[in-house]
Amino acid sequence: MGDVLLALSIPVLVFGGGIYAACDCWWRRRHPAPPSLYTHRAARLAEQDMLLLAEEIVDGAYAAFGPFYDAPAPGPAEPPTEPAALSSRSPRPSRPASTPDRAPSPPAAVQKP
Repeated sequence: MGDVLLALSIPVLVFGGGIYAACDCWWRRRHPAPPSLYTHRAARLAEQDMLLLAEEIVDGAYAAFGPFYDAPAPGPAEPPTEPAALSSRSPRPSRPASTPDRAPSPPAAVQKP
């Protein structure tokens, strides 16, 4: 009799564990946990750390490349020098094929002779 009870107890425990898991899942879906202020605070702190790191990167880049941007501009007495490749172009600047608010135009249809 002891072996039969032992053999039947295993399926009963498995079945009982399944019922418990199903009821627990149902209960957690119907009663979600309120949002934790600690998680929002941790997200804000991580965001501040990320912004400080980005600021350090930008400051370092400006310190390294700042002299290139701080060079004096040519005065009115000196006309700006233009490479020969650019001087042969038309005075109207070329426009890009697309901009963020405008997609490129579709290709023209092929005409049969």
